[in-house]
Amino acid sequence: MSLLSTLKGWVGEKTTQFGMWLKLDEKIYLRFHNLIIQTENGTTQIDHILLSRYGLFVIETKNYNGWIYGGEKQKTWTQNLFGKKNYFQNPLHQNYKHTKALSGCLKVEHSKIYPIIFFIGDAELKSEFPPNVMSRGLSSYIESFTNVIFSESELGLLRHHLEHIRNGQVSNRQHVQNLRDRYSYTTKCPKCGGLLVERTVKNGPRAGEKFLGCNSYPKCKYIKN
Repeated sequence: MSLLSTLKGWVGEKTTQFGMWLKLDEKIYLRFHNLIIQTENGTTQIDHILLSRYGLFVIETKNYNGWIYGGEKQKTWTQNLFGKKNYFQNPLHQNYKHTKALSGCLKVEHSKIYPIIFFIGDAELKSEFPPNVMSRGLSSYIESFTNVIFSESELGLLRHHLEHIRNGQVSNRQHVQNLRDRYSYTTKCPKCGGLLVERTVKNGPRAGEKFLGCNSYPKCKYIKN
């Protein structure tokens, strides 16, 4: 078997794995993909949103191989691939920002929005992650929510709002530019929108050096050299 055939087979297998959640009844779970939502602090892009009478499901997908370690409150998680460690932002924190943005945009209680982290690569989750972090069983997890929290009229209104966002959203290019602009600020925190204030390193080899830090610390720990 050629390398190309092997690669195609692997991609097809993983696409099928991720496609499990596509088996959900389309009449019950309405799908919105790659939505760019306006926030008070620029724009944020959400991978997948499912709208149903049982709530809004916000799915952040991660394509990683190897062993994945992390904790619910840790700032970064670790990928161990063939003995090499790579670090990436805690996707739960990332998705929390998405759900808060969606809550504000749609004027929906945040408790009615359910965040999910789904690994679509050949990843093995080695830590004790919360149940909304998974590499399989996505559709079963979503179907486990059976309490009806949206009426038919509320569903219709939310669908209309999401379709309006999808039809009028900015381009990916503009979204990337918005991110670049946001992280170039020297007065406004790109993470939470707070004020950046000048601080001084007090200890260690960099003692005396100046840096910018968010005035919402310790709630927000963003810093900028």
